[in-house]
Formats: sequence, C-alpha cells, structure tokens
Amino acid sequence: MTSMGQCRILIVDDEMLIRQGIKHYIDWEQEGFLIVGEASNGQEALELIEVTKPHVLITDIVMPIMDGEELTRIVKEKYPEIEIIILSSFGEFDYVRSTFQSGVVDYILKPKLDAKGLLKVLKTAASRIPSFQTREKQVDHGASIDYILDKLLSGYEVNLKSAGLENAFPYSDYCLLGVTGAETIQTTIKSDIDRALGQDLNQIEYYSFKHDQHTIVYLINLNKNDITNVVKLANKLATKLKGVRFVLTEVFQELAHLGSMYKEQFSNLLMYQFYLPNSHILLKADLPELPRKFEKFNLDWFTGEMKRRHFESAFNYLKEHVRTFSKCYTTDVFEYKDFFGNIIFNITILLSNMEYEVKKLENAKYSYFKTIDEARTAEEAVVLLERFIEEANECLFAIDEHSENLNMKKLMEYIMDHYAEQLTLTEVAKHFHFNPSYLSNYFSTHNNEGFIEYLNKIRIEEATKLLIKNTESISEISGMVGYSDHSYFCKVFKKMKGVSPSQYRRKQTLR
Repeated sequence: MTSMGQCRILIVDDEMLIRQGIKHYIDWEQEGFLIVGEASNGQEALELIEVTKPHVLITDIVMPIMDGEELTRIVKEKYPEIEIIILSSFGEFDYVRSTFQSGVVDYILKPKLDAKGLLKVLKTAASRIPSFQTREKQVDHGASIDYILDKLLSGYEVNLKSAGLENAFPYSDYCLLGVTGAETIQTTIKSDIDRALGQDLNQIEYYSFKHDQHTIVYLINLNKNDITNVVKLANKLATKLKGVRFVLTEVFQELAHLGSMYKEQFSNLLMYQFYLPNSHILLKADLPELPRKFEKFNLDWFTGEMKRRHFESAFNYLKEHVRTFSKCYTTDVFEYKDFFGNIIFNITILLSNMEYEVKKLENAKYSYFKTIDEARTAEEAVVLLERFIEEANECLFAIDEHSENLNMKKLMEYIMDHYAEQLTLTEVAKHFHFNPSYLSNYFSTHNNEGFIEYLNKIRIEEATKLLIKNTESISEISGMVGYSDHSYFCKVFKKMKGVSPSQYRRKQTLR
C-alpha cells in the first residue's frame, strides 16, 4: 500500500509455517505494526521492497536462491533506512555474526521464537525509526488505509463511517486498474505509472498494492465521468512501456464493494488476459463473444485414429480443437494447461505402445510440461503443443523397418475397420492375397500375438466402451462387436477382463 501509517514489516522465510506463525503471533494493529508482505527467499524480498516500502525486515538466514546474509548486505547498501531482524537456528551463528557487521538490529533463535520476544525486538527496531508513526492519510483509532483496504480485499466487513476516509477518498466512485508485464513488474515501470497517474489525471486519488510478482493493482478513487481518461492513459502507457498491459474493472460506488469487485471481476479479467494478450487494456465491455458451440475433446476417436496410424487426421483434429479451446477465455487456466499436459502424455504412451522409437519424446515431455505450466498466454501454450507434434512426427518418420512394415500396418488397419464383421483369418488372407497359414505366422512374428488374440483384444476393448455408454443388452453388444455366439463372447470377455460382461457393466454403473 502507498499509505504507511504504521511500522511496516516484511517477513522473509522459506518455511510457510514460520511466516504464518509470525503473522498470527501478535495483534499487529494494536501494537502499531503492519505486515505488508511475505517472501520465501531473498530475491523475492528485493522485488517486494520497492512495492511494499517496509520499515523492518524479519528474515531467515538460510534460504534457497538468495540467503539472509546476502539479502542483508544488499538491503543495507540500497536501503540503509530499513531495519533488519535475523531468524536463525542454533548452528548458524557464524552467518549471524557476519550480518551484524552490516548493521542488523538483533537476531532471534527459531526454537525460542515467541510473541513476547519478537515484539520486544520489533519495538527496538521501531525505536530506531523516528518518523515511522507520523505518516499522512491516517484513519481514526490507529487503523491505517492499508489495514482497511487489506481487510476489504480479504472479504471482511469494515466500519467505513470515518471522517478520515472521507478525506482519503473525496470522489464518488472507484475502479480497479491492474498492471501486468511479460516479466516481473519492475520498480521503474511502477514509478512511471505512478508519475503518469499523478500528473495526467488530476482529480483522482489512488492506492497501489501487489497482486503477485507479475501484477500491480491500483484502487482509483474518481468521478465516474473521468473513467474515459483512465482508459486513454492506460492505452498511452501500454504503447510507451514495452510488454505492459492493463485490465480495468467497471466503476463501483461503494468502497465496501472492493472485495467482491476484486475477487469476481478483477481476478477474472486477469485470467482472461491469458487468452486475450493482444489487448492493451482489457475491459469487461470489450470482451469478445465466446464460441457458440464447443465440443469436448473426443479422446476415444483420437486414440482410435492414432492406433490406425491415421496420424495426419488425428493431429489435425487436435490442432483444430485447441484453436477453438483457446477462444473459450472463461476456461480456468489450470484446466486449459492440464489438457495440454495430458494430451502430450497420451501421445507419448500411444506411440510407445505402438513400438515407435520415442526415447527422445519421452525425455522431452517433462520439459514441455514445465514450459506449458509457465506459459503466460494461450498462444505460447499452442506454439509449444505444435512443436511437440512436430517432434512426434519426426519419431514417426524415424521408426525402424520392423515397426513400420507396410503390410503389417495395412493388416492392423483392416482389422480395426472390420472387427464388427464376421472376420476370419481366411477372409483376411484372401483380401491381402496371402496363404492363410503364411498370414498366421506372419502376423504372430510381427505383432507378438496371434491373429485371433489381436482380433479378440480389439473387439473386447470396443465392447467395454459400449457396456458403459450404451443401454443395449449384452447379447446385442456381442453382435455389435463381431461375435455371433453370445456365450463365446462372455467366455472371451471374462478371460480378458476377469469378470463377466454383466459384472463389468454393474461395477462401472456403481462408480
């Protein structure tokens, strides 16, 4: 927050339980302190300092990425006015001693961390900051603007009937402006935006706080008619500041509505940016129309096409689905990315089961999982999936002669297409101009299972789908997958699945 009426504290520790414990040890407001942020390592802390403007840093000494010793040294060089308190374990005194050379206030042993001891050290730190309580924009009873906004954003009800609030928010309306960047929001970018808001928009008041490392949020107090000026300024800044984009909520009249506006409209607009990255400023009124019809991905059909080695049609279907999926901007981003990860996993397994050489693909898939998870836009995720498909196609062209035997491919495709018919080895041999005995040996040699075993496997797999999805009788289903003898179908089914068709259907229904 921009207001600093109380002594502001930033907590830095890689253990979440320690951070949560410190936050709940003390009634911070009553004691004159305010927790303005928390970080899990020194690098995160340095990013937060410019935004949260802390008076005191409580930091662990041993952390990943950047430890407390290095953090202390950098902070004291760049922000000598910030007081630092060290948390340590018994065996870390050599590190602690080095931080004292940089001018820390004191250190606290984690095993002995309690409210009384922590408060004593904090008051010592506060006593070294003469002006920490004399800040502007202070509200009655010691509750700062920061504290009130934090409560509202968290969904708490707050008594807003305060003369101090009238002075802090003199205009009739409010809106939330979000600033996001391709990388973490830098201090210089925030300074540019603060300066523009102050110079270009005269009749507004604003407060800023950090949504995450990629997003700064501005609560803007203004008259409703001035909202067009905010839009113009955001467009101007987006053109000037490379990689910066904005979201802007609708105007709301009551400060009490801050929490609901933040949770519902503002957070949704931020999510929509993942799918609509080319808008300089995203407003609810400007959202495009959603696709009228969007069908769920047909994994069974896709798998069938892959098994028949109809790779081009399978991949074209996948690409078309993803193109439409990416227009459904209300989809949860985690759900969207999860689809990409699952389809990459399924393709790799399918090709491996079909005896393609997928070692390169296997090694690459974890990198794809990671980069898709880190993708900042839907466009990035689509590019990654298309790159994976290209690698999969390379595996298809690089297969060995045994796996890609053209005659074997045609045989398996023929069986997949005609399994529901009264198919026999003799008929298949006749279709391919083979001697039946030769075809039987050929099939077993190149597929590691006999013709009948393979045909039964295809039929039973299709039967399981029909038992779950269809209401036909088991006798009818046996005919639908190519068995003229119902009792033989039941015998084969139980041998392959361990249960009878009726037991299988019953078990699936009860799930």
